[in-house]
Amino acid sequence: MKNFLRELSRDTPGMIGFVIVIIVLALSVFASVIAPADPLEIDVYNRLASPSWQHWLGTDQLGRDIFSRVLYGGRVALKVALISISVALLCGLLLGMIAGFGPSWLDRILVVCFDTMRSFPTVMFALAIMTLTGPSLNTVIAVIIITSIPVYARVVRTQTLAVRNLDFILAERAMGASTLRILRDHILPNISAPLLILASMDVPAVVGMEAGLSFLGLGVGPPTASWGSILNDGYSYLRNSPWPIIAGGIPLILVTLGFTFLGESMRDILDPKLRGKGALNQ
Repeated sequence: MKNFLRELSRDTPGMIGFVIVIIVLALSVFASVIAPADPLEIDVYNRLASPSWQHWLGTDQLGRDIFSRVLYGGRVALKVALISISVALLCGLLLGMIAGFGPSWLDRILVVCFDTMRSFPTVMFALAIMTLTGPSLNTVIAVIIITSIPVYARVVRTQTLAVRNLDFILAERAMGASTLRILRDHILPNISAPLLILASMDVPAVVGMEAGLSFLGLGVGPPTASWGSILNDGYSYLRNSPWPIIAGGIPLILVTLGFTFLGESMRDILDPKLRGKGALNQ
């Protein structure tokens, strides 16, 4: 960790991303302490008010404090991202290692399952599930998990196949090491870096999907604060006040920039072989 932080401090974009991520996490975790007002409190006399000392980002169409709603909306976004990515990563790790280290017939079956699950467009699949089950936060998390597992499993399978025939793995097998020990002590440490990089890069995509579904009314239900619902309210009353749109859009931009910069820096630090390739590909 010390080496990672030292290398990160030498990378300006990485440090900027790290600071943004820490600030977003802190504001979301301590939203109940920082928020100047109850995000659900209605004040129709001050509806669509401009920013002031009392309401730093103004109020929405019901007079609710937008700054407070943005803070609590960060809790929803990060909750969806952390839960869905963690579960999808663990499931993908297990299935990918089984496919990459198991028998060839099992590998073929799992690959077909991965490709079948990935063949459905994510947004269309989410809309279909939401239509059948109704909008809810748990449904959003379930959809993201289902669509993300094949991605992580594919990456893990590829990395496992690349490592399983190396000399030190063959030596361990010749010495009678169990499959579980080989996977835990040798393969997992060698494939963890690409997974961490991929997970950090996926956070903005997951947050954006949750915001998009909430914008369409298929995510968290009202009156729960969400960045997507704030954008939806702002779009409906854009001619009256631009502040809800601005307040709902800025966090999405910051989260995207923060995790993207941090992910690219992690890629260069944890996997030096890929250093500079991202810039060349762009």
